[in-house]
Amino acid sequence: MSMMRHMRPTGRLICCTVYLFLLLLPLFAVPRAEAQAEGPIYHVTLEGVISRHTVAYVRRAIQTAEASQANALIIEVSSEGAVLRDLRGLAADVANAQVPIVVYIAPGGTDAGAAGSWLLSAAHLAAMAPDTSFGVASPLAEPISQVSDQVRERFLNEVTTQIATWNRERGRNEAWAERAAREGVVFNNAQAAALIPPAVDLVVRDTDDLLTSLEGRSVTLADGSQVILRTLGRSSQPIDPNLWEAILLIVADPTIAFLLLVMAGIAIYAEFATPTLGVLSGIGAVLLIASLIGLFALPVNWISLIGLVFAFGLVSADLFTPSHGALTVVGLITLVLSAFTLFDAAQAPGVAVAFWAILLVALLIAVFAAMGLYLVLRVRNQPVTTGQEGLIGRLAEVRKRLAPEGMVFVEGALWRAVCEEGEAEVGEYVRVTAVYELRLTVRRVEAPEASR
Repeated sequence: MSMMRHMRPTGRLICCTVYLFLLLLPLFAVPRAEAQAEGPIYHVTLEGVISRHTVAYVRRAIQTAEASQANALIIEVSSEGAVLRDLRGLAADVANAQVPIVVYIAPGGTDAGAAGSWLLSAAHLAAMAPDTSFGVASPLAEPISQVSDQVRERFLNEVTTQIATWNRERGRNEAWAERAAREGVVFNNAQAAALIPPAVDLVVRDTDDLLTSLEGRSVTLADGSQVILRTLGRSSQPIDPNLWEAILLIVADPTIAFLLLVMAGIAIYAEFATPTLGVLSGIGAVLLIASLIGLFALPVNWISLIGLVFAFGLVSADLFTPSHGALTVVGLITLVLSAFTLFDAAQAPGVAVAFWAILLVALLIAVFAAMGLYLVLRVRNQPVTTGQEGLIGRLAEVRKRLAPEGMVFVEGALWRAVCEEGEAEVGEYVRVTAVYELRLTVRRVEAPEASR
């Protein structure tokens, strides 16, 4: 202070400014982790098949979390299958996100399949619930088209390197990446946690335990910045799909897409069978468009799709041809085989039409086809009830004496008739036995029968 008294006013001002800056410096030197500590925690849940529509939904959730400077985004995976070409892009988005992303395989009993392998590797923090698993028993990546062995080897090397790099950067086990990419591997939560180092960071019972266990963990983002998670005593906010996203996620389910296709075929067929001024055809067109939106999001085997259309044609044709059910049987066999092979299992592990849906459709079509065939055969076997042939067996009243030829009245008209046995007087009843060139052949009947 004595030195400052002997300094010039300008020097005093500089010293005071420096001193004040040093006092306020800690207030401005808050690390990014502390700045984001109070950011929201978001939560999304992935169910069903992961397709391009799922990727669009998750990308929007990541953008929302980044715009809100969220402290974390939890992606809960309980999917039934995934399209590999879309899953790889989603994993890259997760790895490059500017907010910490936690991938959590839950609830118990979930088999996350290929989605678990990719997303757990890309996540900043990987967690699983008890009694869950990830991975598939087939190669984790396959080229989309037929390629040479050299190109396929290069592709598998890229996939292996990417999965291994993500796990190594997060301090998780990378040794399984080579085998998973080329042959396939499946881990449950206990096996994944027992690896050295573990393949996952946490095994927790539910979301509340997950938030408690995440407290204080440090995450390094793709840009090199570090974030400290502050999750203790907090709850996550769901980011739900909007209406359009929800519709796309529903129709992209393989079972839903198959059922929509079947219902579209039934509606269009019903329009041709019983015209309704376009009502049923309009409904069928809407169902067909919805089905195609779902099918185009999945790797469809086009031969199987053509087989489904062919199967519907065979079942429909059986109602108009005398095959006695043979076409229906062939059509049902074609339908079942086509439905089972409708999607490429190599490009979309776990993506298939549910067995119950195939069985239900086959049984319903079989029942309706059997009913239609029964009615057709019943009509064919019934005696003719219209025209001249329909008069055979009818009772007729004699209007002009049959000796043996005369006139009878039957079915509202007078007919020339010839009596087979003797004569018949006016007012008597006779039974028609034959019709030949607009002339009836009749025979007399007893009085009790005539009274009936």
